[in-house]
Amino acid sequence: MTLDRYMLAFAGFMVLLSVALTQLVSPHFMWLTVFVGANLFQSAFTGFCPAAIVMRRLGAKPGPAF
Repeated sequence: MTLDRYMLAFAGFMVLLSVALTQLVSPHFMWLTVFVGANLFQSAFTGFCPAAIVMRRLGAKPGPAF
């Protein structure tokens, strides 16, 4: 699995987690969803993603996007 696939899986997990936390814990967890979405949007244009840097250092194989 490449870094791109890991990033898609991680972003999807974070969105689902933040929606669940918003429903079960506090509506303020909606800000986590906003943060994840904003980070995805900016990384599409800049190629910079902190999670990708961490996963690359953990040994994920690079993909065409990251």
